Amino acid sequence: MGNIVAIVGRPNVGKSTFFNRLIQRREAIVDAVSGVTRDRNYGKSDWNGKTFSVIDTGGYVKGSDDIFESEIDKQVELAIDEADAIIFMVDVETGITGMDEEVAKLLRKVKKPVFLVVNKVDNSKRLENAVEFYSLGLGDYYPVASTSGSGTGDLLDALVEALPELEEEDETELPRFAVVGRPNAGKSSFINALIGENRYIVTDIAGTTRDSIDTKYNRYGFEFNLVDTAGIRRKAKVKEDLEFYSVMRSVRAIENCDVCLIIMDATRGFDGQVQNIFWLAQRNRKGIVILVNKWDLMEKETNTLKEYEKQIRQEIEPFTDVPIVFISVLTKQRVFKAIETAVDVFKNRSKKIKTSELNDTMLPIIENYPPPAWKGKYVKIKFCMQLPTPQPQFAFFCNLPQYIREPYKRYLENQLREKFDFTGVPVSVYFRKK
Repeated sequence: MGNIVAIVGRPNVGKSTFFNRLIQRREAIVDAVSGVTRDRNYGKSDWNGKTFSVIDTGGYVKGSDDIFESEIDKQVELAIDEADAIIFMVDVETGITGMDEEVAKLLRKVKKPVFLVVNKVDNSKRLENAVEFYSLGLGDYYPVASTSGSGTGDLLDALVEALPELEEEDETELPRFAVVGRPNAGKSSFINALIGENRYIVTDIAGTTRDSIDTKYNRYGFEFNLVDTAGIRRKAKVKEDLEFYSVMRSVRAIENCDVCLIIMDATRGFDGQVQNIFWLAQRNRKGIVILVNKWDLMEKETNTLKEYEKQIRQEIEPFTDVPIVFISVLTKQRVFKAIETAVDVFKNRSKKIKTSELNDTMLPIIENYPPPAWKGKYVKIKFCMQLPTPQPQFAFFCNLPQYIREPYKRYLENQLREKFDFTGVPVSVYFRKK
């Protein structure tokens, strides 16, 4: 489970550039596709060995400045609710604006660490000009230039210092399954169908996530914690449909679980928001089960189901080894199957393979089909092992790791999946110098 850092501020102060620098990504920000393209507003960053999630709130607002006025309040409030630390970005070129004052007013009341970051400070004149930001009443500020990255080191030192320490997860803890999906896909009904009215619940633990509820589930010989984001209602101020809000919510739930049950509405298809949740889970290396709900409402023809499944798999390439279960929460059809599948995925995710067995299986495969030569250099893989991480990661030791291309890496990943069954689980393959 990680800390969340939110970046707030008005448009064009350089939030996205700064965000990209934090998560070390060089994607074009200007995107023809409206909305969140594979989550350019969410990423992972680490500094001095501390990992945290970064959310750039700026990417969620489209529209004119006056729309923005009311939106920015909402965003800042969300950040205050959800994040563990807040970076408030202002721009030395324009100086303090009314909107900056507005945001500062909201942030002054906050008990969480707030970092005032003055961007575009790339010469000594501008460094002098930055002094005016003291008047925002948020204490010290950090002068940075996000394009060149100057000043970000000091800021990050202070930031990771201020992030709350996370309790270490207890090893013997029950597996945690998160039920995620867009609003109205049937998350609450799924949970009710599982738990049933005659509640077989042992305990309701107040969630470790600020306000999602962990329900301990014990039935049919399965035991796990259900991380439920469905039943949470927010202050009336924040509109339910706010995309940013559901992404924030999902981020928390996903980071806190072992397996994500992604519920989608069959009648709406595997749309953008469901895809975002999928990539979030995949990027966090969680187990994944896709549940297609309301299948009973679909017009059936022969092989509709196969076609539908094929479409989803095309959307999630290259990570297609994911179980897809068609359910109907209303008729409780295959709800049990969904949980069974999640338990299997959890077992796959925590699988540990003996080094001897791994080498006996993989080395002959590699010998049969060695990595293609690159620039006349031959790569020899001598040995492999599973790394001691919570999810499956493998290191292959070889003479020239830098010459192994992506397709070969994928080939090995697929072989590992096939031989050892990692269905539903992202597998990481690393090449290291012998």
